[in-house]
Amino acid sequence: MTKKSSPSAKVSLESLAGHYIRRLQQIAVAIFLQENEQHGLTPVQYAALQAVRNSPGLDQRSLARSIGFDTSTIAGVIDRLESRGLVRRNSSADDRRVRLLQATADGIELLDAALPSVLRTQDRILEPLSPAERAEFLRMLHRLVDANNGLSRAPSRGA
Repeated sequence: MTKKSSPSAKVSLESLAGHYIRRLQQIAVAIFLQENEQHGLTPVQYAALQAVRNSPGLDQRSLARSIGFDTSTIAGVIDRLESRGLVRRNSSADDRRVRLLQATADGIELLDAALPSVLRTQDRILEPLSPAERAEFLRMLHRLVDANNGLSRAPSRGA
């Protein structure tokens, strides 16, 4: 009996887009944490706080959908932001079970202070690309995310 060689044994990781997407995500997080160390924000905390600032009165479930984050764990992110005094949760007048989110003055101040670091992060990630390549990369990235959004464990509704 002869064994057939498995086709997967011959696949090079360098030929897999998913491998490079995962690596780029690791790199993006590392750069974000370096640039924002003094602000003590993770990328998810920044996204959550910015989304709340952009849409005051957003509920936690809508926040999770807007940033493509799992609804079962967004509460922990909000807990950490709230414990730092960066967001406030208020009960909805229509439904006491719904918690509405508001960025505090300290949260807004932190976002303003962190913005230069966040922008530097983006520049560092895209630095190897020319301006035209950056625009094309972002266009293609948006297209891939939009087209595959429904396959995510935490589909985004758009921020």
